[in-house]
Amino acid sequence: MVLFSKNINSSNNVNLVAFSGLLTSTMPAMKEVVQTIKAAYPDLKVMVGGAPVTPEYAAEVGSDGYAQDAGGAAVKAKELVTA
Repeated sequence: MVLFSKNINSSNNVNLVAFSGLLTSTMPAMKEVVQTIKAAYPDLKVMVGGAPVTPEYAAEVGSDGYAQDAGGAAVKAKELVTA
């Protein structure tokens, strides 16, 4: 998270963070990551995805958006940053 924070702080153009979990074992950490990002950067949008992730789980962890695949992520990201 330290490197992530340094990158956010060094740029004025970050509006969205997107990340994915590829294994069910990574899913519990998603909630912590989303909460940490939102606590430090309340205006930043966060979206999650990945093979084991569902829209319901994305909402449960507090993300602003979900996408099933990269194409859907691009569309959803554009929606989130232009809203």
